[in-house]
Amino acid sequence: MSLIAGVVKTDQAVDFPADDGLRLMQAMRNYPADDSRVWHDRFAFLGCHAQRVTPESVHEVLPLYKEELRLAITADAFLDNRDELCDRLRIPFPLRNGMSDSELILLAYEKWGEDSAKFLLGDFAFVIWDADKRQLFGSRDLTGSRTLYYAFGRKREKFVFCSAVAPMFSVPGIERELDRDWLADFLALPTALDSTDPGSTAYRHIGQIPPGHSFTLRNGRLSLTRYGSLVSEERLNLSSDGEYEEAFRDVFGKAVSARLRTHKQVGATLSGGLDSGSVASFAAMALRHEGKTLYTYSSVPAPDFKPWTAPHMVPDERPFIRETVRHVGNIRDRYLNCPGRSPYSEIDEWLRMLEMPYKFFENSFWIKEVFESARSEGIGVLLTGAKGNNTVSWGSAAQYCVFLLKKWQWIRFYRQATLLSKQMKMRRSRLFPKIGMLAAPFPGGFPFSGAKPERTFPSMIHPDFAAKTQVFEKKGELFGRLENPNESMLEERQNYLGNLALLSMQGMSGAKLSLRYGLWERDPTSDPRVVRFCLSVPIEQYVLNGVGRSLIRRATERYLPDKIRLNMRFKGVQATDWVHRMLPSWPEFVREAKAIGDSAIAAECLNVSQIRSSLVKLEAQPPKPELAVDPDMKLVMRGLIVNRFLKSFE
Repeated sequence: MSLIAGVVKTDQAVDFPADDGLRLMQAMRNYPADDSRVWHDRFAFLGCHAQRVTPESVHEVLPLYKEELRLAITADAFLDNRDELCDRLRIPFPLRNGMSDSELILLAYEKWGEDSAKFLLGDFAFVIWDADKRQLFGSRDLTGSRTLYYAFGRKREKFVFCSAVAPMFSVPGIERELDRDWLADFLALPTALDSTDPGSTAYRHIGQIPPGHSFTLRNGRLSLTRYGSLVSEERLNLSSDGEYEEAFRDVFGKAVSARLRTHKQVGATLSGGLDSGSVASFAAMALRHEGKTLYTYSSVPAPDFKPWTAPHMVPDERPFIRETVRHVGNIRDRYLNCPGRSPYSEIDEWLRMLEMPYKFFENSFWIKEVFESARSEGIGVLLTGAKGNNTVSWGSAAQYCVFLLKKWQWIRFYRQATLLSKQMKMRRSRLFPKIGMLAAPFPGGFPFSGAKPERTFPSMIHPDFAAKTQVFEKKGELFGRLENPNESMLEERQNYLGNLALLSMQGMSGAKLSLRYGLWERDPTSDPRVVRFCLSVPIEQYVLNGVGRSLIRRATERYLPDKIRLNMRFKGVQATDWVHRMLPSWPEFVREAKAIGDSAIAAECLNVSQIRSSLVKLEAQPPKPELAVDPDMKLVMRGLIVNRFLKSFE
């Protein structure tokens, strides 16, 4: 894992960019690193601030220059298909073990040129200088798990790239200016998504390479090419339920094992659910053969927090987590209650780390604590199961009933709903209205639903700013689909996994955390092999006999305890105590919220009147933990985060 950067001369009349490159490297000094090196010729400067996580990276030299190939590379890469790649490249077995991932990428480029990224699996961002072609080439992985930003000089006389944004502003001619169109997108979007454009950033002159894309810079012209996608149209047709279960274990096990390649310790985030439990189980079993123990990190509520959620919603998942730990074994578990921390206390650090505003504040405090704890215990790889809901544990039986309803398949719906009612131990007379609520928007409304419209999220964008940027004219239809999707469960999953803007946002946060804390966040549930396998499995395998998430429940019979594997009654809900944690700083929070819009730029962009109206509603009652789900509370918090970010442009 590394922070990479570079400068390439695009105008023959300008001076060589070595000084600009050195400024970049100097600006990266605040990031942890095991080594820092540079390489340059008359036209290109490459740098690497290396964090050595894999065994092969211990003696790796980056940037790497191959004189015989006239190629130089700087890379932030963790490849998962090394054996397959070595076979394709016909690398002799005695040379494979010590060969770094960056050298494999360089050899792949030598063989396949600009198609090379198609043959790589893993998390990566790399840039190659081809001296003979006087060409710069680079790629970002399919899931966007690593970041790669770029900018041209003011007169397009140079091209600058980096894994982080802030160091780029140390280069003369790269100006720090707010991108108002990006901000309008951020403020107008009704979801947690920050932008609909995967190639944009919060800064006007800074772009980013989208997930699954390569770029080529030749003669001062930049071209982007999409080389691949997570989404596949392949369909699997096996002969028995057992064969699907075995196939799942095989592909998922390989994805987990590929992510254990580190000379340090391995950690994992662990909740009481199926996704993280499955990741931890497969990892702990594989690590036992290496003589290693899996370290797990779990968020738990503050000691004085009193749950306010419904009985089936579980804020404290320790009983479930401990059951997984006991059943799996070879796990050293840690429970983090994050004393003195709240979403409010961590805003400045998150803004520095992400280099942009964010909306996922509710769990920000415990994510940060997990990474700090993992770093202190020598973790090199931190496993998660973040995308599991749409891959390995996908398949809501209730949503499948809705799917059948919308296709007017009444007989199959009746059978499936009957099976579901038995599994849930709920009469059909009670179940049908609940399914009807899920069916909205159903043509003409589904009878018996009794559905109540949810309270809409207040708008965060100033109406005049929205009109000036024309954000709703340009993207209103897209916003509507995001807020009220009217698609089948199959289309919804494919659209989620194919949404480059969403992949970019999620990958960016993991990459920035990894760079900040010197360890690598890795998610087996987003492995392209796992994603494509899950998309190829018939929908019936996920809802067999009325059981939601059926495939993973059956496939993990030996891996997870029945209390977790067969649980359909209780659902873990993390961070329900985020408002409770803010109570000691509530007066400070209110004072700062009242000052939102005091600066000209915030007053122009933010819907200050709505934010203040929401704050009045909050002040009208004593603060209580239940505000954690209140739209007004969320609006004020988001507005406060954006306001702090905008102040940096004054």
